[in-house]
Amino acid sequence: MSFRLSQRDKDIMAFINQFRAVDRDSLVHLFFKQLKSPVNACNSVMVRLYRLGLIERTQQYSPTVYLPVDAKIKKNSRKILHFLSILEIYKQMSTYGIPKQVIVEDKPTGRKGGIEPDLFCIFKGSPFWIEIQRNQYSEQKMQDKIHLYEEFFFSDEWKALQWQPEDRAAIFPSVILITPIRYAVSSDYFRLIQVASIHELMEKYKSVGKQQRDGKPRASASSGGIKINLT
Repeated sequence: MSFRLSQRDKDIMAFINQFRAVDRDSLVHLFFKQLKSPVNACNSVMVRLYRLGLIERTQQYSPTVYLPVDAKIKKNSRKILHFLSILEIYKQMSTYGIPKQVIVEDKPTGRKGGIEPDLFCIFKGSPFWIEIQRNQYSEQKMQDKIHLYEEFFFSDEWKALQWQPEDRAAIFPSVILITPIRYAVSSDYFRLIQVASIHELMEKYKSVGKQQRDGKPRASASSGGIKINLT
């Protein structure tokens, strides 16, 4: 059987391949919200792509979650919730500006035992590695995670990563911990930011911007094009 895919079909499939697990409502928001009946339009497209064997789905979640055809995760795997939490952070960022150079489950060291951030992206002109902490960990375990980033910092391998700018000095990304809990962890070598959500991050950014416009300097930390109040 021959069939023709629209550019939107291709974009949806690429997005699912990138994020590994994508719920129906996220697809509606990202690809169909401008239409008169966005939910119905999304359902129609996704059923068609599923019947063509171009995507997989699991109906163990409501709404339905879509997966790549070659997904190596079971349809009832808790890993799906992990990927959906990464997608949620991407969606939050997208309300302020579309992230670029997005890498889900980045492995910049290229070897086991190195840092494995949940998400890398260029956001508001600055590079970020994002760790999403859905469970509570000990302070020691969190500091061990930070030490891995410091080891990578001293390796200088990060200077050769493909997204680095060609026209200026290499940049070590800021590390964002998305966590409802504040851990007593820190680093002297890179910027470490702890927030419960991207919305909280942007509120801090707006707060610093307003204080600067009002001529009230506050202790702040900057990362490329974005300034974030850490106090």
